[in-house]
Amino acid sequence: MVLFLLLFMYGSPYLEIIKPCSCSEDHTKVKCIQTEREALLSIKKGLTDPSNRLSSWVGEDCCQWRGIACNNISGHVIKLDLRNPFQSGSYDSSAYKNSCLGGEISSSLINLKYLNYLDISLNDFEGIQIPEFFGMLENLIYLNLSFASFAGEIPRHLGNLSSLTHLDLYADSYTSLMWELNATNLDWLSGLSSLKYLDMGQVKLGHTGADWLQKVNMLPSLLELHLHSCELESLPPSLPFINFTSLFVLDLSQNSFNSSIPQWLSNLTSLAKLDLSSNSFQGTIPNDFVSLINLEYLDLNFNAFVTSQMPSFFGHLCKLKVLDLSGNKFIGNIDGFLGNFSACLNNSLESLDLSYNQLAGKIPNSLGTLESLRYLNLAGNSFWGSIPASIGSLSSLQQLDLSFNQMNGSIPESFGQLSELVELYLQVNSWEGVITEAQLMNLTSLEYVILISNTNQSLVFNVTYNWVPPFRLKQLDLESCLIGPKFPIWLQVQSELTSVILKNTGIWDTIPEEWFSKISSQITYLDLANNQIMGKLPHQIVSPKLGVIDLSHNYFKGPIPLWFTNATHIYLQNNFFSGPIPSNIGDLMPSLEYLDLSENLLNGTIPLSIQKINNLQVLSLRSNQLSGELPRNWNETQGLWVVDISNNNLSGEIPSSMGLLGSLAILMLSNNNLHGEIPSSLQSCSLSSIDLGENHFSGKLPSWIGSNVSFFWMLRLRSNLFSGIIPRQWCNLPVLHILDLAENNLSGDIPDCLDNLTALIYGNSSTDYDILFRFHQYYYMEQTAIVTKGRQLEYGRTLQYVNIIDLSVNNLTGGIPNEITSLVDLGTLNLSMNHLTANIPENIGNLRWLETLDLSHNQLSGSIPGSLSLLTFLAHLNLSYNNLTGRIPSGNQLQT
Repeated sequence: MVLFLLLFMYGSPYLEIIKPCSCSEDHTKVKCIQTEREALLSIKKGLTDPSNRLSSWVGEDCCQWRGIACNNISGHVIKLDLRNPFQSGSYDSSAYKNSCLGGEISSSLINLKYLNYLDISLNDFEGIQIPEFFGMLENLIYLNLSFASFAGEIPRHLGNLSSLTHLDLYADSYTSLMWELNATNLDWLSGLSSLKYLDMGQVKLGHTGADWLQKVNMLPSLLELHLHSCELESLPPSLPFINFTSLFVLDLSQNSFNSSIPQWLSNLTSLAKLDLSSNSFQGTIPNDFVSLINLEYLDLNFNAFVTSQMPSFFGHLCKLKVLDLSGNKFIGNIDGFLGNFSACLNNSLESLDLSYNQLAGKIPNSLGTLESLRYLNLAGNSFWGSIPASIGSLSSLQQLDLSFNQMNGSIPESFGQLSELVELYLQVNSWEGVITEAQLMNLTSLEYVILISNTNQSLVFNVTYNWVPPFRLKQLDLESCLIGPKFPIWLQVQSELTSVILKNTGIWDTIPEEWFSKISSQITYLDLANNQIMGKLPHQIVSPKLGVIDLSHNYFKGPIPLWFTNATHIYLQNNFFSGPIPSNIGDLMPSLEYLDLSENLLNGTIPLSIQKINNLQVLSLRSNQLSGELPRNWNETQGLWVVDISNNNLSGEIPSSMGLLGSLAILMLSNNNLHGEIPSSLQSCSLSSIDLGENHFSGKLPSWIGSNVSFFWMLRLRSNLFSGIIPRQWCNLPVLHILDLAENNLSGDIPDCLDNLTALIYGNSSTDYDILFRFHQYYYMEQTAIVTKGRQLEYGRTLQYVNIIDLSVNNLTGGIPNEITSLVDLGTLNLSMNHLTANIPENIGNLRWLETLDLSHNQLSGSIPGSLSLLTFLAHLNLSYNNLTGRIPSGNQLQT
């Protein structure tokens, strides 16, 4: 009591944090100080507040305002909490922005002389500098400026806050990547003698050199240090003395350290968490680390350690609970690594992550000694063989991830003992053998299963047809495993599924309508592709949450179902759906982004309502029996970048309104009855691939190709009525791989600038082409017919490897330009059935990858160049019906 009275009499600032009051407490005895109320109103005036968070800042008693806390004896404001209440896990950027405070922070803040707590985190101050006057709040104990979009140099005046125990300057931003907070030196840290918590994550400290560590080492009370992603490069191997020995959390992740682990870390005997992930540490793990006997968490991922001496490192870490060595370059097997864990560590370790290293060999039986393990991640290595039988000893295991390895064995019966297992990830391995009830019988907690085999159905589910499992799954992904031919009962009782993928699982059955009705109300993702599922889809289904449905490559028949009302991606290709596309599809499915109805038996016309689907990106109606004309009223609000209606019975012209589709990149209209000219409006699109082959188009080849639009990788216009010359502008197509103008009425010379087609010189190593085609293939696999080796072949997945120039069956004259011999990556060159004269270029042998060369039915003369024998990949050669003379060259392909 005497101490309390003395503190009160002398007005100690520390008294102000003994009994703070909030706005919900009784304030009948004390009201806020008038000068402090005015200071708060001045602060409010300088701030922007779009959501009206400060609407309670009215009235006389500021102690009742939101975010304000006063000492309930003196009335002084001691706490100002303006942290944005926005939930950081949400991705609604507009909601975040609307909830932010911004603007300027008034210097009236320094009139709150007894303030010991200030939090303005998660707001958006749009790159202003941290105010220097913050350093005048000498009673401040807690300061949080994280995620508030401050930028510039951290003011050294913060070093005046000698009472500060918590400082959070984490410099990330939810609204912009342009704001950068930095510090060129950290001298000011020495004034923070009371600091216990320091977070400077994302602050750019690269210019501080090795000096940063000495400055931090001067903080004797420091308990937590977070320097995540600070562009630090230097970590000194030694320190003359260790001052921050009380440190129990050290986070140096995602920096640029490339040294060995420094010895002085072994003196931090109080460490409970060490995160050195995403660096480039090298060398062996120091032996002295065994002195970190209080360590509870270690994260060394994304480094370059070697595996020697690892057992001595971990052997005595009896309190270690979480061990994360993911994303390094560890090599070798883990037999000795796991086998040398001490008994105490076997009992304490709860989480082990060795994912994405270069580990190999079998997973050892010693894994079963980790009795307390709850989380095990060995993904992204080169482990092979079977899962060890000792896995059944991990009775507490909740998550197991063995994905992306080379596992080529079986799953043991003891697996069925993992009653606590919730998540199981076994994708992209080569599993084999049989799964029976034994491996599944006690998995009572199982909710998430992903099992994808690299080998086709070598893993067989052989459970009794009527067996009912103890688990209720929420996500099931089985691919290339054999569970058919019937839909098994164990699957039909899964009524809580929200995501179902049963791809290439050997099902030859109809969909159980009762099961499908049960899950339809909650399912969001359904993929039954590449089976032999037959019959009609149920029509009385309500699926309000279904966003993605893939039923492709099955035997479904009947009309297109209409219950995908909220779907964004529909894949129904390669089935037997028939009848017309619903005329009101644009009204029924307004959220569509990807619609693939190709390779079915659909007839009728293309519904005009498709033009109403503004978010539609991919429209594929290829290989059906559609007739009529293309819709005429496309508009710029649509985001279409793929239109594929090839192999139908369409007539009419390409409407000029398609030019309003600015994002259109792929236009496939081949094998229809379309006519007219290529509309010039298409030059406003972002075209990179166009296939108008096998139609009745006429007119001249547009010169805007190669002038305004130059990113084409495929131009296929064969079997039409085009006339005139090949424009020289077409030489300005650096990523062109397929040029097919065969079977038209083209005349004039072959342009002598074809050596500008650089993709046919450098091939798939062309960066622009590689990025372009990978993007295409990821979202949509184009298919087209290519004439090569004397026959027409359909190309899909391998289309990216086709390099062809086909100008055959035209009226071209003149000689074969020598520049064409620069296109060393050409696979097919067909100039047959023209009126070409002069000699075959002497350097024709430069086309080293040429498989097909057809120069027949021309008026070529002279001898066959000897360099022709250098074409060691040549499989099809036709030089017939010319005026060639002399000796036929010998050697290599010409003799085989």
